[in-house]
Amino acid sequence: MSAETADTAEPTGLTTGSADAASRRREQHGWYFYDFACSVYSTSVLTVFLGPYLTSVAKAAADADGFVHPLGIPVRAGSLFAYAVSVSVVVAVIVMPVVGAAADRTGRKKPLLAAAAYVGAAATTGMFFLDGHRYLLGAFLLIVANASISVSMVLYNAYLPQIAGPDERDAVSSRGWAFGYTSGALVLILNLVLYTGHDSFGLSESDAVRICLASAGVWWGAFTVVPLRRLRDRRVTPGGEGAVGSGWRQLMATLRDMRRHPLTLSFLLAYLVYNDGVQTVISQASVYGSEELGLDQTTLITAVLLVQVLAVAGALGMGRLARVYGAKRTILGSLVVWTLILVAGYFLPADTPVFFYLLASAIGLVLGGSQALSRSLFSHLVPHGKEAEYFSAYEMSDRGLSWLGPLVFGLAYQLTGSYRDAIISLVIFFVVGSVLLARVPIRQAVAAAGNPVPERI
Repeated sequence: MSAETADTAEPTGLTTGSADAASRRREQHGWYFYDFACSVYSTSVLTVFLGPYLTSVAKAAADADGFVHPLGIPVRAGSLFAYAVSVSVVVAVIVMPVVGAAADRTGRKKPLLAAAAYVGAAATTGMFFLDGHRYLLGAFLLIVANASISVSMVLYNAYLPQIAGPDERDAVSSRGWAFGYTSGALVLILNLVLYTGHDSFGLSESDAVRICLASAGVWWGAFTVVPLRRLRDRRVTPGGEGAVGSGWRQLMATLRDMRRHPLTLSFLLAYLVYNDGVQTVISQASVYGSEELGLDQTTLITAVLLVQVLAVAGALGMGRLARVYGAKRTILGSLVVWTLILVAGYFLPADTPVFFYLLASAIGLVLGGSQALSRSLFSHLVPHGKEAEYFSAYEMSDRGLSWLGPLVFGLAYQLTGSYRDAIISLVIFFVVGSVLLARVPIRQAVAAAGNPVPERI
């Protein structure tokens, strides 16, 4: 049986035999490298450099009242970054079902992954030209890059069931995360060297930041070559609707099916609310640190490095806690910690890096674990045989609501002119998410999904 025939016969795309096992390992190694390629965008660009830098560009272009006017709309300069992140998520949500349906219908995920990756990498590299008063260029490039990475991650994640069997999927997924954390930390160290030593390199501070932004795009594009060379497309049976119709139709069908499992849907809603808070804290922390606390870029870079390192330890530690207390209780405990982090951030005195490092340490310890345990807990609530479509809805719904946190943050600053009020406004996501999660009877939800109930959950 040829590999192509085997792929058609087996929905997962997995085959047996030593040659096929070697081929699968080769694909897995290539798959890891996409996380290695694109994670530098999330760390260096979105988390560290772009928020404070785009805000400074917008402030330079602002009128006497501190407002810029994109498309004639008055926007407080300090809210521009948050609004752009929010718009980028909306764009991604519109595009993702179309691209996902095209990938499912044609079996050609790799060309679509290449297109999304290189559009995002090109937009990120183009951030080198973000200077002077070009805040509109910065907002546009952010929207394109952020939407592109979201679309590419849907395609990237869709490869996992095809390159890894059920018994090895957790390990393969974890290695991908590890590759991403490694590249993020490595590039941040290089960024730190360039930024702190910009004078010795004959660069201005602005030049150093723009090089750090652009280098993330170059890194993203360069290392994307590895997965594109090693991953392979699977043949699918022709037929079906057009990409747009089938994409949205499949999503709606999955959500309708979820109504037969209301407890699964209840957990998903809770996750969407508190995870939106998590994502907003991560994306807006650098803006808060630079604009409200007066911290320099070096402090922000080293703080994010600290988060990167502790996120791995935190994920492992929370995994052990989950084995003792259950995943639900551990997640609820982490949400209490997230709430305390925001409260502490509200009262954090300016120009005190040591307290910001303590806050970054706390974020790192709960960041990886709260997300990893949420994903594993959801996996128990998915009916057998519907893993792919439920996790597709999980990803889509996650992206679909994650525009709300940045919007709330931006509006809070727009109305009050205070980043402290903006950061404390995010508490509502963790409080509401905790209440919704606490009301879900997890053991009953697992049983209702037709799955065996673990001894500790």
